[in-house]
Amino acid sequence: MSHVIETLQLTKAYNAFKAVDNLTINVDRGEIFGLLGPNGAGKTTTVSMLCTILKPSSGTATVNGYDIVKESSKVRKSIGIVFQDPSIDDRLTGRENLLMHANLYSVPVSIQRERIAQILKLVELEDRADDLLRTYSGGMRRRLEIGRGLIHQPKVLFLDEPTVGLDPQTRDHIWRYIKDLKDANEVTVVLTTHYMDEADRLSDRIAIMDHGQIIVLDTPPNLKETLEGDRVVIKSNDNKTLKNLLTTWLGFTNQHLEKDTLEVTVPNGKTVMPRIVELANQNNLYIESIVLREPNLEDVFLHYTGGSIREDTTKELHGLSAIHRRAIR
Repeated sequence: MSHVIETLQLTKAYNAFKAVDNLTINVDRGEIFGLLGPNGAGKTTTVSMLCTILKPSSGTATVNGYDIVKESSKVRKSIGIVFQDPSIDDRLTGRENLLMHANLYSVPVSIQRERIAQILKLVELEDRADDLLRTYSGGMRRRLEIGRGLIHQPKVLFLDEPTVGLDPQTRDHIWRYIKDLKDANEVTVVLTTHYMDEADRLSDRIAIMDHGQIIVLDTPPNLKETLEGDRVVIKSNDNKTLKNLLTTWLGFTNQHLEKDTLEVTVPNGKTVMPRIVELANQNNLYIESIVLREPNLEDVFLHYTGGSIREDTTKELHGLSAIHRRAIR
């Protein structure tokens, strides 16, 4: 399978600080590539370099076969971007927004009407095409923004937090739409998100960044398999005491104490659960609930970064709006 994005020792340094440190990754053509990491991990800087907003300090990268420094205008022509923050004009109709974007990206006038009709059908907004954007729901706006990013038929689509702020039903619809979109149009998607379920469901592969480097990269199932053991989630009347008892008497050291739950990672969780209940009873502790679950992507993130992903990701790809203004100049 050919690579549509390739980086080789890509680095961005600010004096002694390396925001991205010798990054070498390949993104396969037609895959959805998830890029995760806590704030300050380097994913913003990485995507900004791939979109030609920032120049690397050293190393190289190509997008669609074009060098991000030497052929930056060709890179910009071949990519689409959907921003986290709304970037469409609500004083225009859906059709007018698509027309404006087609002109910005120099889509030939002779095919603009046909291309816009195709996009409206693709995003299921044909019946609302001539309504003002201010009458659209959040999910409808998001679908139009994704369609707008495809108006010039890019080879790579960068999605920055595509479902932030949407209700669960709309998020599920957007997820299915992105999957279908990738399959039908052979578009490579680079996805940044802080929703672990979103990354798990959409991504063919996931890279977790921290401190400017990729610390792990694999498929979601393989990432979850790297965490050996089951998760036993316990709620008791004294989790702190129970945690100490499990360490002292059962030798369980892989424990995580939250506000009202204690999570223990152990092999053979089903056989361990009765022992935990018995130990609690022997020490006059009351188990309110005990649940066994398999590892999820949140566990993977916690394992590799040392903390859960932070929700404060406002303007995570803040520099990307610049590429929209500079596109095709």
